[in-house]
Amino acid sequence: MEVQITSRKLITPSSPTPPHLPNTRVTCFDQLAPFFYVPTIFYYPVDGEEYAVKNAEKGLLLQKSLSEILTLYYPFAGRYARDNLSIECNDKGVEYLEAKVYGSLSQFLQRTSPNHLVQQNFHPDYSSPLAVQFNEFECGGVAIGISMTHKIGDGFTMFTLINNWATACRIGVNKVHRPSFELGIIFPPREASRVQNLVLGRAPTNKIVTKKFVFDGEAISNLKAAASASSSQFNRHQLTRVKVVTALIWSAFIRVDQARDGRRRPSMLKVPVNLRGKTNIKIPENSCGNFISWAVTQYLPNDEIKMQLHELVSRIHDAIEKTVLNYEKASNGEDLFFMVNEDFQKVSQALKESEADVYMFSCWSRFPLYDVDFGWGKPALVSRSVQVEKEMILLLDTKDGKGIEARVSLDENKMLLFRQDPYILAFSHYKKSRL
Repeated sequence: MEVQITSRKLITPSSPTPPHLPNTRVTCFDQLAPFFYVPTIFYYPVDGEEYAVKNAEKGLLLQKSLSEILTLYYPFAGRYARDNLSIECNDKGVEYLEAKVYGSLSQFLQRTSPNHLVQQNFHPDYSSPLAVQFNEFECGGVAIGISMTHKIGDGFTMFTLINNWATACRIGVNKVHRPSFELGIIFPPREASRVQNLVLGRAPTNKIVTKKFVFDGEAISNLKAAASASSSQFNRHQLTRVKVVTALIWSAFIRVDQARDGRRRPSMLKVPVNLRGKTNIKIPENSCGNFISWAVTQYLPNDEIKMQLHELVSRIHDAIEKTVLNYEKASNGEDLFFMVNEDFQKVSQALKESEADVYMFSCWSRFPLYDVDFGWGKPALVSRSVQVEKEMILLLDTKDGKGIEARVSLDENKMLLFRQDPYILAFSHYKKSRL
């Protein structure tokens, strides 16, 4: 299905950034973050008659409100200055594209990759930290593709920005809570020699494919019941939707790798930990930037555990709890950075020295993805671009908030086995949609 770019422009803040804010310091956590953009697409079906006029108005409203919200999120209208470890708040603007999609939204969801609905080609030193693409379908539906660089913000930052932009578009920028860009003062950048960048995983040898697996509310209830029946140690806090689904997928990966290699193999799991509210270091409310780390746990072939669901859930829970308790000991930014950087170094070293299969999970659960209302209703669907270069798993809430969608990106040969795993077949619904 053809997607034709019809216009391209830069949206600048509606008022100039004050002279006393010429740049924003990146944080030591930004230094740890990888150089890639995170693309998210929000789909809105047709909302009535005369949609062509309405969609033209939507485009204008998006541009006006984006210009207004950039007065609060001014670093995103600037450019990343790698040499100076800062963001130059020069108001160069956010790249904004408009596109025409020749076909209906429903047809697109079934047949076409969403990669064309969001800007993909970026250079970390020259491109805007944020890019937007407004797509109009022949049926009148629209899709808004938003890409943000991970180098200056994490998931909390991205979805807070998007929801605040939607609020500004719907009821006015004066209703938006002002964000803070002071993390760079509390956690200043460090010398490059002291920084261990996050290693996402080993380079794949085969093509990576992405498939969506949906674990609905009933399936998750059954998973929780199965884990509870096998062990009395769990409480409600431990048996979350994310943990049981993560454990089930991890167990399937272990079986897949065993089937491919003919023997049990060591397996390493990395899960993100949002550090907001989990340390004793006070940060401003609505702080933007990267403030995450990773909890790591392993399965070894000689482990006494039998790879049962409740045992893997316990390992995941313990790894997260241990990570948080360790970071709570930090009394200042220097101590916390040392701990996080040391953990990154351990993961990188393990990747070099161990034969373990490494799986990185990213979690967008509990982020208000389906609350993004620009004034024409909430999205019917939220997806991420499927252009992934390494094996990883993204977990999102289903629209009803009861289930979990897993976007699994795997070596194409592994994916064939993963889709046939008996536990994946029993508890999930495989979606043939390209999204």
